Amino acid sequence: MTDDVRALDLPFLGATRVLACGVLDLDDGLALVDPGPTTMLPALEAGLASLGAELDDVRAVLLTHIHLDHAGATGTIARRVPGAEVFVHTAGARHLARPEKLIASATRLYGDRMDELWGAFEPTPADRIRALDGGEALALGGRTLDVAYTPGHAVHHVGYLDRTTATAFVGDTVGMACPPSGRVEPVTPPPDVDLARWPDSLDAILAWEPKRLFRMHWGPSETPAADVAAFRERLAAWVDRVRTDLAAGGSPSGRAAAFSDSVLAALEAEVGAEAAAPYHAFLYPDASWHGLRRGLRDEG
Repeated sequence: MTDDVRALDLPFLGATRVLACGVLDLDDGLALVDPGPTTMLPALEAGLASLGAELDDVRAVLLTHIHLDHAGATGTIARRVPGAEVFVHTAGARHLARPEKLIASATRLYGDRMDELWGAFEPTPADRIRALDGGEALALGGRTLDVAYTPGHAVHHVGYLDRTTATAFVGDTVGMACPPSGRVEPVTPPPDVDLARWPDSLDAILAWEPKRLFRMHWGPSETPAADVAAFRERLAAWVDRVRTDLAAGGSPSGRAAAFSDSVLAALEAEVGAEAAAPYHAFLYPDASWHGLRRGLRDEG
């Protein structure tokens, strides 16, 4: 067993370094953190083959949350690998077993691009799901992973700390930061952004004193404290912008489109067109505007 945490790149619609599956070696196989959507399953299998492994080696699938870009392939993997257990927050567990509502919600957002983007979302057998509340210590094949409940991006979001490597798998709680720039940008899509609880989730991650963060968008970062500070600053700026937009009125779709244009233009001006490419491929600031709009409404 190697102590390394490895990132498998899952090229999304041809874009590299926007989706990363985390791989942990166990005594008896592998654990995957956020295996990605079913459209990326061939890329996941190719990545495992490059490590000298295959899907049948998977013993655990650890989900930070159940959004399709993170969890879409979970049911397919569980059905193909009878020995694999699936770990997910309690609020997401029922949707893995019965994904109809999740699929309907995502369809409202992505429309007729659902199959192109994500592929099938197969139900996960209920007897394979291990529901988490936060506060657990998971003993998996020679490793111990601590679990924290980290709402903000989603109500069903958790983080995992691998004690062996001091790596915190944070899903989308600390946003998106893609190479080569590593610029931190929030990810705040509908339907359940929780602005009130997000700061506590960031504090919980820092309380672990991790040596690195691992985001699905994209991979490991060796500067946890700086990344969290940058995220707080960027999220506050986005919230202020959306609050101003709402006070000014006008078409929500128009405001969202203008917000998206300004975010991407500012990003490209700061880091250059090449470094901005992964964000153009996957950031979707217009969806984040709508998520923050809803979050501000729920906030009061």
